[in-house]
Amino acid sequence: MAVLEELRITGLGVIDDTTLPLTGGMNVITGETGAGKTMVVTGLGLLFGGRADAGRVRAQPGRAVVEGRLRLTGRVAASVHARVVDAGGEPDEDGSVLLSRTVTVEGRSRAHLGGRSMPVAMLGEVGEQVVAVHGQSDQLRLLRPAEQRAALDRFAGPEHEKLLDELREAYTRWRRVVDDLADRRRNARERHQEADLLRLGLDEITRVDPQPGEDDELKAEAQRLEHAEGLRTAAQTAYQCVTGGAEPTDEVADATALLGVARRALEAQAGTDPALADLAGRIEEAATLVGDVSAELSAYLAALDADPARLQTIYERRAALRTLTRKYADDVDGVVAWAERARTRLADLDTSDDVLDELDRERQRLAVEVAELAARLSASRREAASRFAEKVTTELAGLAMPHARIEVAVLPRTPGRSEPTLEVDGTEVGIGPDGADEVELRLLAHPGAPALPLQRGASGGELSRVMLAIEVVFAGSGGPPTLVFDEVDAGVGGQAAVEIGRRLARLARSHQVLVVTHLPQVAAFADRHLVVAKDTGGAVTTSGVRVVEDTERARELARMLAGLPDSDLGIAHAEELLAVAARERRP
Repeated sequence: MAVLEELRITGLGVIDDTTLPLTGGMNVITGETGAGKTMVVTGLGLLFGGRADAGRVRAQPGRAVVEGRLRLTGRVAASVHARVVDAGGEPDEDGSVLLSRTVTVEGRSRAHLGGRSMPVAMLGEVGEQVVAVHGQSDQLRLLRPAEQRAALDRFAGPEHEKLLDELREAYTRWRRVVDDLADRRRNARERHQEADLLRLGLDEITRVDPQPGEDDELKAEAQRLEHAEGLRTAAQTAYQCVTGGAEPTDEVADATALLGVARRALEAQAGTDPALADLAGRIEEAATLVGDVSAELSAYLAALDADPARLQTIYERRAALRTLTRKYADDVDGVVAWAERARTRLADLDTSDDVLDELDRERQRLAVEVAELAARLSASRREAASRFAEKVTTELAGLAMPHARIEVAVLPRTPGRSEPTLEVDGTEVGIGPDGADEVELRLLAHPGAPALPLQRGASGGELSRVMLAIEVVFAGSGGPPTLVFDEVDAGVGGQAAVEIGRRLARLARSHQVLVVTHLPQVAAFADRHLVVAKDTGGAVTTSGVRVVEDTERARELARMLAGLPDSDLGIAHAEELLAVAARERRP
């Protein structure tokens, strides 16, 4: 479970600076038209990674800030906390997580999560797990066939989603092979020409056979050979200085012998002063190091070669490598990489009959696999459609639509569009990455009425109730723990409004629910009632939010009922409505 405990909005639309204290049940937000109720939903959208609109930022102070505190428990807490920590943030000691989003009038946007600056997309990741916002735009989106199919797939469950992922993967492989085969056949001449050029380059590189890092190694070896005498003289002199050489001279002392004399002199007096013992030990270490250097100098002199023939060979080899680097890359490593890419590309360019036949067999095999997965997906959708329709219909009965019924039609996709076709279950159908089905939600408004698509068969009020019924069904199947409804009760009144309030209150038993509404019948069911009030006392119009309780709440409901917050009759009616809602909310 997750609860948005607090939401603070500054400098957004008509809201100057306000804080919304929220509870874990049903939170209702009301207010007069234009007071800024929608800005609360806009602020929520910003807080959870939504698109920023600089036009909504107040000129003073020149930036909008939305801050929120999430109190997380259970599975959601473990998932969100892990993501926050991975990104470098930290939950508070009490387990809550702080989020903030800032948008300037210039359109710049910044996000913070768990005390650290984050990409805005990180807020979106948290939002997907925590909150779902539903408004009238969601109703319009639900009218699109693709959205209806997605809604059914979401309801069908994890096994269905796994099958859908398998189909998408197989479909992608199938289309890749189909496109590859078509391209090889269509552009055979161009492919032959490109392949010939690549083979010429590969033949030239193969003859030279460059090795990674070879140019640097040859350069270093050439430099040693070119200066072999100077190097030999320097190494020989150093060797004689260290060891005295094979023929010591008076001018060159034996460093090893001198260190031995120094060590013995110190050791002779070490009993008198212990400090000399320490120095004697360090001289012994120096003697050991000098001995190692002597051995390495001897090996260097033995390996030093001044062969003119070898130097000429290196010159010729480096010239051959330069020829390659002028044509194919900046250095030898780049030439080697070019050859690898060329070999891979040659395989892609192959238009031989054997390759085409093999690709065609792979195309047919994948087509069969895609068709089989699409058939299984269609069967799964039909099974889910029956369950989905039954559950939504049951919810509609509780939303003052007792005679309405929802049907979910899963139909084969008509071939002949721009998408490919396959034979699925013996029928030629159009197919895409989501399968071979069209899904259509249909409403039978009353017995004897035809089953019509939602966009034709539902009024505004009916569509609001269908949307709410679908969300209630989804809530029972999991999903985000915080649900936001932005005037989804538009076009509804009377008994239907009471039923919507009752359903939202029931939903609030297992979820945190935030509702922006203009209906007193819905607002009466709230566990916490927040009112957005406009202040026009100054030169600039601003709005703030306050919690209303008891008498104040009855006055707000009276205003919503009849526009008369001070009417005794309106207040009495509001109090009666609150009493009915309180009885209904009892478990």
